[in-house]
Amino acid sequence: MSASLKTIEGTPDVAALMRDIGRRARAAARVLALAPAEQKNRALKAMAGALRADRGAILAANGEDIAEAKAASANAAFLDRLTLNDKAIEAMAAGLETIAALKDPVGAVMESWTRPNGMTIERVRVPLGVIGIIYESRPNVTADAAALALKAGNAVILRGGSESLGSARAIHAALTKGLREAGLPEDATQIVPTRDRAAVGAMLTGLDGTLDVIVPRGGKGLVGRVQAEARVPVFAHLEGVCHVYVHQAADLEMAKEIVLNAKMRRTGVCGAAETLLVDKAAAETHLKPLVAMLLNAGCEVRGDKATQAADKQVKPATEEDWSTEYLDAVIAAKTVDGLEDAVAHIERYGSHHTDAIVTNDAKAAETFMREVDSAIVLHNASTQFADGGEFGFGAEIGIATGRMHARGPVGVEQLTTFKYRVRGSGQIRP
Repeated sequence: MSASLKTIEGTPDVAALMRDIGRRARAAARVLALAPAEQKNRALKAMAGALRADRGAILAANGEDIAEAKAASANAAFLDRLTLNDKAIEAMAAGLETIAALKDPVGAVMESWTRPNGMTIERVRVPLGVIGIIYESRPNVTADAAALALKAGNAVILRGGSESLGSARAIHAALTKGLREAGLPEDATQIVPTRDRAAVGAMLTGLDGTLDVIVPRGGKGLVGRVQAEARVPVFAHLEGVCHVYVHQAADLEMAKEIVLNAKMRRTGVCGAAETLLVDKAAAETHLKPLVAMLLNAGCEVRGDKATQAADKQVKPATEEDWSTEYLDAVIAAKTVDGLEDAVAHIERYGSHHTDAIVTNDAKAAETFMREVDSAIVLHNASTQFADGGEFGFGAEIGIATGRMHARGPVGVEQLTTFKYRVRGSGQIRP
């Protein structure tokens, strides 16, 4: 009986289970690192086919997860992140096919040069090795993360949220079929089969050196714990306190469309706008229509005194509101005294995730995009474009908000590192 099955049936030795998962992932990573692009692509396409074929089983498992979440009084935004349907499964499958069509990064020569002594040096992309991904509530991350890791030649250990374990296991079963069909080791993509929180602690230790990097994708509490306790490198996916700044030179109709989409398209995604900043120079013409539009769309607005004066339905904003990721139909709104004040507000309260300016002033837009220190900055576009698929990456593991190695959408290329290949003809160092 495998360690995974024992744990599902109640054996409490989580540490032994996780060490076994780590050892098997490391062995699989060695195979994947040398797998040809055609074989990896064949696996990805087979995975996509298996997702479609197993649609019924996946939706049934997801239905059980949703029922449990409702029984636990989960809010609407949480249920939105958890819910799968036919469209979502097709999007997962199509995403895998898109990733298969991407250029394989492994083995790509990033740069090459020749030294005066005749030696040639190349910087070449190689897989990271074994990636641990800890995520909450979104079962589709199971497919996205597994596919991106595979394309980049990495083994992956997936630890989804306890509330989505049934959905994640059903998706993982389909992915395993694709690996098997392509002749790749099934251990290349493993899912932690227990809800026991000790599994997360075990991953943070590095699993006896078998884990090379951890990617946390979830709320501030999860990311904070991973950053504080992890003994391996972390690609931090911090909260998305995203801003839309409506500059004095903004077209009102464009601003309304962008703000509404940025906040209300999907309120539970990390790229959803959480704060609206309106230039005082445009407040007389722009503030009231923007606030009324949001309120009419069912969004609660918490604002400063100027925003409260624009509509009596606006609730007073507290200091805490300016740094809150609501992940719900709530937005903080404030007037700012020009571009410099807007940038200062974002620097003080933002999370360096995604921020946008709406303006017809090209110079102001360039200043904003240069000075706002976020992973993604946009001009005249919704913050909800903060997504690896929208960047042409096929999918993403998360939006990295740190400054080391990967930043912004973490796609295939960001899941590689590099090594140097040096070719000589008998050179020795004097």
